[in-house]
Amino acid sequence: MAARLQERYKQEIVPALMRELGYKNSLAVPRLQKIVLNMGLGEATQNPKLLDGAVEELTAISGQKPVVTRAKKAIANFKLREKTAIGAMVTLRGERMYEFFERLVGAALPRVRDFKGVPDRAFDGRGNYSLGIREQVIFPEINLDKVDKIKGLTVVICTTARSDAEGKSLLRALGMPFRA
Repeated sequence: MAARLQERYKQEIVPALMRELGYKNSLAVPRLQKIVLNMGLGEATQNPKLLDGAVEELTAISGQKPVVTRAKKAIANFKLREKTAIGAMVTLRGERMYEFFERLVGAALPRVRDFKGVPDRAFDGRGNYSLGIREQVIFPEINLDKVDKIKGLTVVICTTARSDAEGKSLLRALGMPFRA
């Protein structure tokens, strides 16, 4: 069963974007490629148990087992050795990606305190959007009793858009609440 957002994208959003952006071919219309969730834990060098909690939370949020990321270089000032586990990340594609995006826009972002919308300046020049979330507890899948430490995470939404304007119109059509 395909995600509701994926069906809506095919039925309503593609024709609307074709008109708005002036495409003649429906395959040229920008679409979501992947969503990458990254939780960097610098404190994991002192307390490796933090990493277990981060892996569990990312699994709950994404529905997919995360990969533990390791340090590429040793940095003495940060007391960091090469190949030390310092974070976790998940790459979502296909159906899981659409389900996550739907939950992010519909359930998680409205739970942020004093939420006025996401900034529209966080595009990278090629239509991809990065969003930093300060607290992982805004996701309804996380049990507040099991949270040992409030951790932030980065959500990178990769699109096939050629420019920031195309990426923004795609995300707006998918329901991303940009600031007015």
